[in-house]
Amino acid sequence: MPVSPITLYFDFSSPYAYLASTQIEALAARHQRSVEWVPVLLGPVFAVTGSKLPVQQPLKAEYMARDLPRSARFLGVPYQHPQPFPVPTQQAARVVLALQRAQSPLAVEWIHKVYESYFVHGRDISQMPTLHAIGAGMRLEAAQIDAWCAEPALKEQLRASVERGIQAGMCGAPYFVVDGEPFWGVDRLPQIERWLQGRF
Repeated sequence: MPVSPITLYFDFSSPYAYLASTQIEALAARHQRSVEWVPVLLGPVFAVTGSKLPVQQPLKAEYMARDLPRSARFLGVPYQHPQPFPVPTQQAARVVLALQRAQSPLAVEWIHKVYESYFVHGRDISQMPTLHAIGAGMRLEAAQIDAWCAEPALKEQLRASVERGIQAGMCGAPYFVVDGEPFWGVDRLPQIERWLQGRF
């Protein structure tokens, strides 16, 4: 019987989702699972939950400034807090959906390269020249990226992805659903591992 994928709802502006993106494929592979990458926008999610952006919560922002580099060191991945932060991510998300629609293996590569561009190299991924440069390294034409970002069907699909996340109970990113069980946060990865082992 085929097993369900690990569904990961993510926003490119979420540093914790970036950290999760560096770990989830290896975790899934250990349990013969695939990963379903679902790009969303946290703004509409926060509007539903009543949450505020971390930068609007001084104590949380100060904690994150310490926790994010520490968490990256713990996971053994590079991290540089970007400026500006956060940034709009709908354009980069629409490209993910376009590549997924084409069943292109470049979809996951795009996700990793966008995250790396923002959280490792500090490049502003809300700007089209940045996305064009990422695409150029993947042999994606700038005109094609522009067309995807402006395509009404992809705009609607992104809205549907956000609504799907909300209906799944998403309250932040990264948000995972494994066999119908929700897990919020990169710090839940050990619980996901144990869940897949059938140990609780």
